[in-house]
Amino acid sequence: MYKILVTGGAGYIGSILVPELLKAGHKVTVLDSFIFQQNSLLECCASPGFNVVRGDARDEGVLAPLLKDADFIIPLAALVGAPLCKRDEVGTVSTNRDAIGSIAKLTSRGQKIVMPTTNSGYGIGQKDIYCTEESPLKPISLYGKVKMEAEKIVLDRGNAVSLRLATVFGVSPRMRVDLLVNDFTYRAVKDRFVVVFEGHFKRNYIHVRDVARAFIHVIGNFDTMKDQPYNLGLSDANLSKIELCAKIKEIVKDFVYLESPVGEDPDKRDYIVSNAKIERTGFRTSYSLERGIAELVKGYGIITNSRYSNV
Repeated sequence: MYKILVTGGAGYIGSILVPELLKAGHKVTVLDSFIFQQNSLLECCASPGFNVVRGDARDEGVLAPLLKDADFIIPLAALVGAPLCKRDEVGTVSTNRDAIGSIAKLTSRGQKIVMPTTNSGYGIGQKDIYCTEESPLKPISLYGKVKMEAEKIVLDRGNAVSLRLATVFGVSPRMRVDLLVNDFTYRAVKDRFVVVFEGHFKRNYIHVRDVARAFIHVIGNFDTMKDQPYNLGLSDANLSKIELCAKIKEIVKDFVYLESPVGEDPDKRDYIVSNAKIERTGFRTSYSLERGIAELVKGYGIITNSRYSNV
């Protein structure tokens, strides 16, 4: 049993991860600003091992006393996604990088950090060549750049693991509709069509529950995994956007998708990723892309508006 501090723990990933950490017997403190007015952790309040603090992860006065007793720190607090980061560049840098620097500065070397970064740091890859953890980092977006800077901060500090997440999908109590699989499936269910820009661009995908499982895997295998980055994605889901649409159409039969001959995707990432390194540690994903799409279709029978996004 560990004492774990999760910043941004009421977000899309944290709302899945925190209940799982509590089920595993850990004591969990969440620091979150609740800027999206979410109530996704209410079920956790019944657990005696749960504590929650409303506050900003950038505020060292709030952060320092919470860090004091933590065995593990999982810094999820971030502005996520190219549109949101472009809209608030100052907040992106201060939250996604500088707050991580504060954690590195305020913790002892004996305390462990497991942080999510992004495989969008690979930018534009070479055709048919898999990006590994040794591939050069060429982030295009501000989001990718500052997350790679944050990763360097924690790995240089030591006693840390970085999970380079693929594009996350699936239903969460703090739902996000703006993530690519979630967005396209929403359009398939609600609009029955989508127009795709630069549909040949490829990326990798991972279910939000597998992300939570990976954090728990790292905690259980920390000493053999520490001081390394790991790609985290579905090895059978390095798909182009058009290929993703075809997967959705297998489940939403009357979905129509068209590729536009003009226009650009503001998120220019285009690469395929190898997840062999984390698989060698014994981690295996449990949630396929098809299972996630089917789950989303059910979820969109409940969600009837677009407030569940970061844009």
